[in-house]
Amino acid sequence: MIENKDARLRALQNIFGKERVLHEPLDCFGYSYDASPEELDVAQTPDFVCKAHTTEEVSALLKYANAHKIPVVCRGTGSGRSGGSIPVQGGIVLSVDEMDQILELDEKNLMVRVQPGVRTKVLHEFCADNGLYYPPEPSSYLYSTIGGNIAENAGGIRAVKYGVTSDYVVGLEVVLANGDIIHTGGKLIKNVTGYNMTQLFVGSEGTLGIITEATLKVIGAPKVLKSAMASFRTVEDACTAVGECLRSGVTPTAAELMDKLSCEATAKFNDFPIGADVGAMLVFDLDGATEEICASDMATLEAVCRACGATSFTLAADNAGSNRLWSLRNKLSTAIKVLTPDRVGEDITVPRSELPAISKKIVEICNRYGFMVSIFGHAGDGNLHPSILTDLSQPGMKEKVHDCVGEIFQAAVDCGGMLSGEHGIGISKQPYIDIALEKTEIDASLLIKKALDPNNILNPGKIFNR
Repeated sequence: MIENKDARLRALQNIFGKERVLHEPLDCFGYSYDASPEELDVAQTPDFVCKAHTTEEVSALLKYANAHKIPVVCRGTGSGRSGGSIPVQGGIVLSVDEMDQILELDEKNLMVRVQPGVRTKVLHEFCADNGLYYPPEPSSYLYSTIGGNIAENAGGIRAVKYGVTSDYVVGLEVVLANGDIIHTGGKLIKNVTGYNMTQLFVGSEGTLGIITEATLKVIGAPKVLKSAMASFRTVEDACTAVGECLRSGVTPTAAELMDKLSCEATAKFNDFPIGADVGAMLVFDLDGATEEICASDMATLEAVCRACGATSFTLAADNAGSNRLWSLRNKLSTAIKVLTPDRVGEDITVPRSELPAISKKIVEICNRYGFMVSIFGHAGDGNLHPSILTDLSQPGMKEKVHDCVGEIFQAAVDCGGMLSGEHGIGISKQPYIDIALEKTEIDASLLIKKALDPNNILNPGKIFNR
């Protein structure tokens, strides 16, 4: 075994050089986990970590790994929330974190071409410096990578108006399991030539190929941005207001929901007083071409919210006021973490019309299990993040949480929803996949996996684990 590992080390060093191949157990352990709540397990430590700089290196690695049937797990910064980048079968972690160049800005076609390791924040800043805007903004945007965003089809707070990552990916360079390099799509708004291979790889969590370049749409930067916060007595009223706002003809840039527990926790954490009758809050962003348009649209949002039972509607006067309102939402996860030893956060999505129903069902389910629950998320696109507050060190608690989560997922599916809106499946939600997908859908997906990765070397054990 030692000799085999030594031979593999030499082969990898021939591709990447000695300085970009990690093989000491302590060095490799840092690549055995991600931002998901999965337990640390030394068995998930990769044998090697290879730091790629070029597409050709990725191709050479996959040719070698495929020939020797070695698992390869692609990784950016490890910010994923579902265990998607955890090497559950060991093997090689391919780090594309240093493939971080913005390769091209095509201002005529409003396209940007990037490597997968580009930070989302860096791309946002690059676009802003050029008077442009890249809308997808997951909560991890400060450190997440574009490659990871594409692999998980990340969303974020802007999705209600601008959509998710898949809406901006128009072309990809992908290295297949056998080392072949393919190019999908291009600088085209419309393209129905052959199968839509680009979208096949978006959200595939690195199980079908390794993304080494992406061509993304960008848009002109909005001229005016306004923020507001509406308070309601109940979550149901707040959820109803979201749907009515959209039906009014005004589409906010963001519409973030917080339930009573979330409001109380984050208000205390941020020293932001709220009324005793507040049972839910919505935080809005709204953008437009002029101050007049934004003012008119904001007046419409206020009228709709008050008609749906809003007890207050606070408009931020300036950027500082906007930042103060958004601090309630942005620091929410930190605020509720201090309430109990552990927080089990989930990610479900339902049709917007079902938001009142699913919110009520989540509370009913958690009450039956004796759990406190904080419900917040992107109400504008039907994406909620229920967080179960508990102490996992208590005997039998992990099993109890598992059962509770299963019922929440089933409730989401019963409402026409799904298990994940933006965090992927990975290994965290793998046990529940049969709740959401029919056997024929799973079988069809596995046929695609078998065709593109017959030796099952690309991120094995993820999504379906079959």
